[in-house]
Amino acid sequence: MKILVLDTIHGGAVLAEALAVAGHEVDAVDVYRGIEGIPAEEAARRRYDLVVAPVHLDPAHPLLRAAPRAVTHHEAVAMLLAGKRPSPFVEITGTRGKTTTATALAHVLPGPGVLHTSMGTFVYPERRPLGKRSITPASTLAAAAEAKKIGGWCVAEESLGVSGAGDLAVLTSGDDYLFAAGTKHALAEKVRSLAMAPQALVPPGVSVPSARNAGEIAAVEGTVCTYRYGDIEGSFENPLLALRGYRTPLQIAAAAACLLDADPAGLASFRPLPGRMAVSWKGGTLVVDVASSGACREVAVDAAAYARSLGGRAPFVLVIGTEGQTICEGFPEKEVAAAIRAISPDEVVLVGDYPDLAGTPALNLDEGYAIAETRADGGTIILAVKTWR
Repeated sequence: MKILVLDTIHGGAVLAEALAVAGHEVDAVDVYRGIEGIPAEEAARRRYDLVVAPVHLDPAHPLLRAAPRAVTHHEAVAMLLAGKRPSPFVEITGTRGKTTTATALAHVLPGPGVLHTSMGTFVYPERRPLGKRSITPASTLAAAAEAKKIGGWCVAEESLGVSGAGDLAVLTSGDDYLFAAGTKHALAEKVRSLAMAPQALVPPGVSVPSARNAGEIAAVEGTVCTYRYGDIEGSFENPLLALRGYRTPLQIAAAAACLLDADPAGLASFRPLPGRMAVSWKGGTLVVDVASSGACREVAVDAAAYARSLGGRAPFVLVIGTEGQTICEGFPEKEVAAAIRAISPDEVVLVGDYPDLAGTPALNLDEGYAIAETRADGGTIILAVKTWR
């Protein structure tokens, strides 16, 4: 089959190579920079049986609009994994909580396996790092191949939907925003992709036809999660359940484990992840770190409340903003402003472009943290920068 793959930056180059190895005649176009692959003008003159495009590409792009048949990068991954996927294979998507949910689920799955998240790819149970890749759907291929090789499970975090090739597809949040040049709703796209999976799980408060709701399997009260599904029932206690950023991910992970015939009792020993309410003391200064791809107003406000509950002292220095523009949903200025008002810090360090907000500017998270250290000796630092880590 003659295939054209669009967008070499966000996993397209990986897909093009995999499709060529599978025996197809493949061209690729770098639709954003025009550097890799063949020129768009050349592709427009050629005939293709199939065009593979990312869900975030503007549907009005000429090469996509002229396609005789088109599939998404996610769907291409499903094609490539046919007959080659590991088992069990879990795909996790959502605006918030993906990494925490995926890591929590991996924490309780028995036997060998591979966890792929924005923090990196790891072989379990030793948690040996394999490297770090993006969470574009194409990155799932390498993780699934490694899991298949060791005869283990695979849990993969994916952006903007799932391929549907797994045994279970998990949605971690019901947040929505526009993408693809403002033509698509992110939640609708994620829900559409869930329908391709044999079984789907959604968070409490979100209703999707034919999907199981995590709240029907696992319930949280205070710091205790009680679960029941088939022959699996019990409970676990974890202080992280009192934190909004962990409550839902741990609840979803518990429900997902039950659906996979694994007892989630081991989540009692789950600990905070780097950049996800991680706490440390640096020379008498309390640091609460929520700088990650999931950083947002709610997360920042929760981090400040958590810091105060731990005895955080003044001066309170808030490092907030966006380190890069590659994170789909971003951290809009109005949300940053709302977080600053709610937290009422003594000092604000702004990472990113926020010309209308008052604060000390910083180029990135590291610089922001360095500035905060000079302002918060013996006080408290909140790191709430949206960034890939």
